[in-house]
Amino acid sequence: MHAFLEFEKPIAELEGKIEELRQLATEGAATNIDDDVARLQAKLTQLIQDIYAKLTPWQKTQVARHPSRPHFSDYVLRLITDFTPLAGDRLFGEDRAIIAGLGRFRGRAIAVIGHEKGSDTKTRLTHNFGMAMPEGYRKAQRLFEMADRFALPVISLVDTAGAYPGVGAEERGQAEAIARSTQACLALRAPFISVIIGEGGSGGAVAIATANKVFMLEHAIYSVISPEGCASILWRNSEKAQDAAAAMKITAEDLLELKIIDGIIPEPVGGAHRAPLEAIATVGDTIERALRELSVYAPEDLKVMRREKYLQIGKLEPA
Repeated sequence: MHAFLEFEKPIAELEGKIEELRQLATEGAATNIDDDVARLQAKLTQLIQDIYAKLTPWQKTQVARHPSRPHFSDYVLRLITDFTPLAGDRLFGEDRAIIAGLGRFRGRAIAVIGHEKGSDTKTRLTHNFGMAMPEGYRKAQRLFEMADRFALPVISLVDTAGAYPGVGAEERGQAEAIARSTQACLALRAPFISVIIGEGGSGGAVAIATANKVFMLEHAIYSVISPEGCASILWRNSEKAQDAAAAMKITAEDLLELKIIDGIIPEPVGGAHRAPLEAIATVGDTIERALRELSVYAPEDLKVMRREKYLQIGKLEPA
């Protein structure tokens, strides 16, 4: 059953009416309802367009977290062939919140990494809801160093509320692991493309997203902390998350204007969860174009460009 968000109640009601008409036709209680269904379907399409054209930052946060949004494993299944996962950090263990490996993207050998949230209760627990431990970020370092050694372009797909904040993670050096992973991103001499496909939360996202080109899906979010966390700190009240979301500038439009990201990838009408295959294909096309643009640069130039990109963030324009 499709999960409707709170602001989608009018959409749910209209879809319910359409389903009722179709059910009546199936049971033989009504005939010649094609015109009625077509009329309501056109009204539904327009309603979805109208609602999604004016989403608030908090509503975009809800869309970014939608359980039916395509996850990392869905993108790998559709975009990457010959995928071979790499496990473990060679220090402590395997972290399933981050999946990393080698494969081919449209015929080109690449390294790919991303957060996996899981799609049901069992897989969400297995992948810890996409919140990585230190060993996940040390595994990321392994992948980045391997990609650098063999001149493999890197693709990262980010979808996490943030790195896992538990006691065990802190005891094993969470902050240091994130910093080292970010450092490994900056040291790469290969093309590096990152896409925020859902939530881009805090250092847990930056640790694998410090790329030459960073793109966001239209309804994704990217922030230093979750809206709920920000509200808890500023107002000591997590119920003010909507106010925090608006103030933090977490939407793709805000971040493009602030020059934090390099582009916005449009989603199907009503969000990626309504047409996941279309969304995945669009992401693939964007990555392909970006890799083609970066392929003309020398390895050392890619490294320098990446470092300069992040040094420029937050600088004031000359008067």
